[in-house]
Amino acid sequence: MLQSRAMVIAACRLTLHLPGCASLKQKRGLLKPLLARLHREFNVAAAEVDLQDVWQSAELALVAVANEAPPVQSELQHIVNWIERNRPEVEVVDARFELR
Repeated sequence: MLQSRAMVIAACRLTLHLPGCASLKQKRGLLKPLLARLHREFNVAAAEVDLQDVWQSAELALVAVANEAPPVQSELQHIVNWIERNRPEVEVVDARFELR
């Protein structure tokens, strides 16, 4: 019988401030390429999950699956750091991590 390894699901809920956005259209234009790049570059699921009707704020969720907790949690923290370094138009206000 094959032995099953544990599966770890790591999630990060990001609260962002978008100070340059003056409309929902502008907000979508900023978030859509960011979400696509996170998925493409880091192979995580990324979506806007709250505050959809607020111009200058956004709640994003990032989710990754792995065999062990430390590497996947470290990867999500790396993504948050990447956003802070590479996306000056986006301010990370809060990042909450969860493992299951």
